[in-house]
Amino acid sequence: MAAPRFHTLEIAAVRNETPDAVAISFAIPEDLSGTFAFVPGQYLTLRAEIGGEDMRRSYSICSPLSEKDRRTVGVKRIEDGRFSSFAQTLKAGDRIQVMPPQGRFTAQIGGDHDYLLLAAGSGITPCLSIAKSVLAGEPDSTVTLLYANRNSSSVMFRDDLNDLKDRYTTRFTLLHVMDEEVQDVEIMNGRLDAEKLETLAGLGVIDPKSADAIYICGPEPMIRSASTALATLCVDADRIKFELFTPAPGAKPAPAKTNGTAVNGGSPSTTGHGASVEIILDGARRTIEVDAGQDTVLTAAQKAGLDLPFSCAGGMCCTCRCRIVEGAATMDENFSLEPWEIEAGFTLSCQARPDTGKLVLDFDAQ
Repeated sequence: MAAPRFHTLEIAAVRNETPDAVAISFAIPEDLSGTFAFVPGQYLTLRAEIGGEDMRRSYSICSPLSEKDRRTVGVKRIEDGRFSSFAQTLKAGDRIQVMPPQGRFTAQIGGDHDYLLLAAGSGITPCLSIAKSVLAGEPDSTVTLLYANRNSSSVMFRDDLNDLKDRYTTRFTLLHVMDEEVQDVEIMNGRLDAEKLETLAGLGVIDPKSADAIYICGPEPMIRSASTALATLCVDADRIKFELFTPAPGAKPAPAKTNGTAVNGGSPSTTGHGASVEIILDGARRTIEVDAGQDTVLTAAQKAGLDLPFSCAGGMCCTCRCRIVEGAATMDENFSLEPWEIEAGFTLSCQARPDTGKLVLDFDAQ
């Protein structure tokens, strides 16, 4: 299967959600409807030249499955965020490069389930897509959304959430947690940490143990707290999915050593010395030299003029995921690959540095 490629799409609408967040809707031409088919919870990677630099960022789709001719993403401006600041200037009629939907923080619609969604800040975007799609597509399912923000003015998609609450009165429960604004119910004030989640569960406000699926999306501290609370409550890990939007300073990544399925006695590559890296992309092969002490595979490929798929360049989004066919590599950080993927030989090119003198990477592997 070929690696995903960018397509130029026209912006159909831009809507202000908060003082620092917008919803951007892309018109999907009929001939690209299959290419841009998505599963609730996936993201789009946007590409633009900003200040003479090729920049890419991934933003989650907030559209429901019923929205056929548009794909909408939510973009919140972050401090010193060049792409998120650029996104605030976009308007209807502008054209921008967009990669087809990707991601595994997904809900397969069908059946009868009880969902618990935990979101913080812009982490609401994939959760909104999941909630809308579940409520419309699973008539007997319920959704509980616990949404953390600083205050009411920072709540993204407030109108959409209130509409869901009014439309699905018995099936959708919306709970706001604010840490800079006092609410009437004391327990809903403060940070959404492990203690608060355990308290809410103890009071019966949320019921993680009976949830068929739990989705957690937000910054690293919130995900870490939620994971701690759910473990304390003895919730089965296989019912939990999470998506990290931003790691905390000093966050510890997952184990990052990856061996290929066919090492073939490859010779070790000493840090600071070159390795020969063969890239398989769209069925074509290209060999580059990578100095493991200087560059990751991605940065070396960019210097060599190769256009490899990537987005966050921080080990979080998996857009640059590839499989090691021969050799071995170590990732600087890994916030997204699952243990089974590492066992299967997958790595992230934006973080991978060769451990062997020869390394073969297949970007077409799925």
